[in-house]
Amino acid sequence: MRFRFLLRPGWLALTLAVWVFAGACFTMLMPWQFGRNDERVAQNDALTTAMKTDPVPVGTVLDRPNAEVEWKRVALTGRFLPDGEAVARLRTVQGEAAFEVVTPFRLDSGQVVLVDRGYLRPASGVSVPEIPVAPTDEVTTVAWVRAGESDDREAFTEDGRRQVYAINSAVVGRAAGLDVRPGYFQLSEGQPGVLNALPLPRMESGPFFSYALQWIAFGVMALGGWAYFTWREIQPGGALAEPRPKRKSVAEMLAEDEAAASGSELAAAGEQRQGRG
Repeated sequence: MRFRFLLRPGWLALTLAVWVFAGACFTMLMPWQFGRNDERVAQNDALTTAMKTDPVPVGTVLDRPNAEVEWKRVALTGRFLPDGEAVARLRTVQGEAAFEVVTPFRLDSGQVVLVDRGYLRPASGVSVPEIPVAPTDEVTTVAWVRAGESDDREAFTEDGRRQVYAINSAVVGRAAGLDVRPGYFQLSEGQPGVLNALPLPRMESGPFFSYALQWIAFGVMALGGWAYFTWREIQPGGALAEPRPKRKSVAEMLAEDEAAASGSELAAAGEQRQGRG
């Protein structure tokens, strides 16, 4: 039968591989890249809007998760709590190693939030440098709303400094004995308490949209190739239409050559005997 090849193990394995790959392209990889593109567009829009408007009081965003209002610019009034300060290690800023300094900040409403004061370069290549003390008087400072990081490994003390692996307000709060609101606030340039202000993300679209189109193309090409080869094999004379002869091993080919050579020698000997008779 012309369609019998479709049930062969090799063809079934090829079909499974093609459809799994195409399914991954259309249901996982393509949406993932489109999602990243949407995130970048939303981030750029939020930054553009925030830069064109005055900072809003922090109380206007505290009733919503930071992730929903990320990159809004807010004004915080209150006091830094230096005793709860921690250093975020293993950071990179503009391609170079850095430590970020995060300090709890008690708002005039009584709530405690986490403030990222900016970064410092390592001393002697690896050590935490001296950190200027944050102001202890009441201040009003402007910051960007940021979503917290998910790493919840506990804080530890090294070289006399409390250190954390990620900017996670719950981790800093547990280490400092404070009830710190989720998320954090990144200080702007020139604000009270800022060290070296962290640079803002570059407002560019990135390659994510084109990557999504590439995954669509890969999925279509995989299915198209499978359809083409299936159609070709259905036609008379397809490579898989009839069972292929078993491929001979090297030993079998050598044995056949020896047998043919022996046969030739026997035939020649017979002819010589006939000639003598």
